[in-house]
Amino acid sequence: MGWYNKRLAKSLWVFHVSGSPCNNCDIEILDLITPAFDVERFGLKLVGSIRHADVLLVTGIFNQKIAPRIKKIYEQAPKPIFVVAVGTCMSGDCCFKDSYNKVKKREDIIPIDLYIPGCPPKPEAMIAGVVKLIGVLNG
Repeated sequence: MGWYNKRLAKSLWVFHVSGSPCNNCDIEILDLITPAFDVERFGLKLVGSIRHADVLLVTGIFNQKIAPRIKKIYEQAPKPIFVVAVGTCMSGDCCFKDSYNKVKKREDIIPIDLYIPGCPPKPEAMIAGVVKLIGVLNG
């Protein structure tokens, strides 16, 4: 994990993927790119391809069907890639805790660098989490 010690040389480009969500987190993520929050002022930009991303933003749970697809997306990402898990489903399983279909441990599918809890987390919480990640990376 020596790449954590490298300083950021450019803005972070973010690719968003939904596991099996209720979509509340996804709606709050969309709020981030509206003029009210304007995350591009922090240098964050949503991109349409994982091959251009520095950050993989995931929401929902990893069920048996989506887990291999999430892993494949992660493997296609240029390295280093930082994984940010958004929402209570990602950080604590929430109402899916006892579901027969979810994978037992998310970290067995992909490594997760930052959890932003909340159901759904407010845009301010997501901004604070990503700013903290940027601070750690620029450390």
